[in-house]
Amino acid sequence: MTSLGVNMSSKSAKTIFICRECAYESTKWLGKCPECTAWNSFEETVQRVAPKASGKAGVGKSAAGLSGGGNYSVGAAETFTLKDVGTTDDIRYDTGVAELNRVLGGGLVKGSLILLGGEPGIGKSTLLLQICGKFNSSLSILYISGEESLRQIKLRAKRLGVMNEKLLLASCNDAENVSDTILAGKPDIVIIDSIQTMHTETANGTSGSISQVRECTNIFMRTAKTLGIPIFLVGHVNKDGGIAGPKVMEHIVDTVLQFEGDKNYTYRILRAVKNRYGSTNEIGVFEMTDAGLKEVPNPSKVMLEGRVRDISGNCVACIIEGSRPLLTEVQALVTKSAANFPARIATGLAFGRLNILLAVLEKRAGLYFSRLDVFVNIIGGIRLDEPAGDLPLAIALISAIYDKPIDAGTDSTMAFGEIGLGGEIRNVPNASGRIREAARLGFSRCIVPKACMGEKLPKGIEIIPITHINELLKLFGVNNRT
Repeated sequence: MTSLGVNMSSKSAKTIFICRECAYESTKWLGKCPECTAWNSFEETVQRVAPKASGKAGVGKSAAGLSGGGNYSVGAAETFTLKDVGTTDDIRYDTGVAELNRVLGGGLVKGSLILLGGEPGIGKSTLLLQICGKFNSSLSILYISGEESLRQIKLRAKRLGVMNEKLLLASCNDAENVSDTILAGKPDIVIIDSIQTMHTETANGTSGSISQVRECTNIFMRTAKTLGIPIFLVGHVNKDGGIAGPKVMEHIVDTVLQFEGDKNYTYRILRAVKNRYGSTNEIGVFEMTDAGLKEVPNPSKVMLEGRVRDISGNCVACIIEGSRPLLTEVQALVTKSAANFPARIATGLAFGRLNILLAVLEKRAGLYFSRLDVFVNIIGGIRLDEPAGDLPLAIALISAIYDKPIDAGTDSTMAFGEIGLGGEIRNVPNASGRIREAARLGFSRCIVPKACMGEKLPKGIEIIPITHINELLKLFGVNNRT
């Protein structure tokens, strides 16, 4: 009996099933993963069993070589005390892109393995090719492409204005050959585009399969750690938006960067999903132009461009992304429903959070949405996942149902705060930073939780503290519950 071209009667191979969502392994196919509860996520693969190394009992074995071969040596691992492990101040490379440096935690760490994921056409290859032209001229860069020819890369580099004499190009799909090339040339930085196109003889299956992606990632991980060379891996995404391949690939790498954004918009957000060398809360904002990706150092100003005042159903929210306050507009539209089941549509917001806020407004403020269609949109492709977005969303909904704008005349209002199930307005972190950002952009007043008034808040802007959502009705000139 054969499977995937491998003789299954051999004792050196066995068939297993791996969940592509969490890398859970099973000896038989399962409809539902017992680890992550995903349905129909198991894929068949052939796992080779490494030959047992001869030696004394209790002695470990470690793989030798960089290419992921099956050679094993017997011996104990060398150990060090914490004080014997040396560190140097010069462990990071400046990428030349401030937004990327921010997300990486201050720069590119030597010997790190970075996985950059995102939808096709979002700008992954564009960003990596652009930083090739911004790195220090003394650094040598090796760009490995498994998808494009060298001529295609040259045309794209010419369009982006990338001219780097120390940029080396290669088109290769064999992971062992790529590892040998890195070992022979010892470049300062390596870019591999993409990991799903790589193939190794030490694993079964076609390129992009679970076993191939996992083994190729392991090969590049050993290469990066042994030689101290930072390696970028480009990863595709599946139909659900997650990085294609098993979750174990994300466990192997040091940093996972995710490119987000709607291709209908020009703005892109680079977010760190995992980072062993920095915070995972920081984001980088870029704008896609004809000349490539352009940094957006002041995203709040960009997100508020074109905002119309004196219109009902909108309010400006301030969320915190890492250490950066970010202002964005929340829009709500409430209309009479012609259907038996009113519509509830939320773009850029968790659908469950919208339903919770609608229930709180009905129960605690006497506003009835049960026969109304409700549409919510977050401008600019930003996701409003922080609890501080509850208060501006509630203001937008109240403004929409009464058809009264929160901003009148020259006033411009920003709000932040979390809403509890009892209708109380709860405090959120970094209130002073949010108010300071609003004042810097010319806002005249802020609606904030009363609990944050104990902090040292910036002056020069009107602050309206509230404790309950009923107080929001007074801002619209409504005194009675309807």
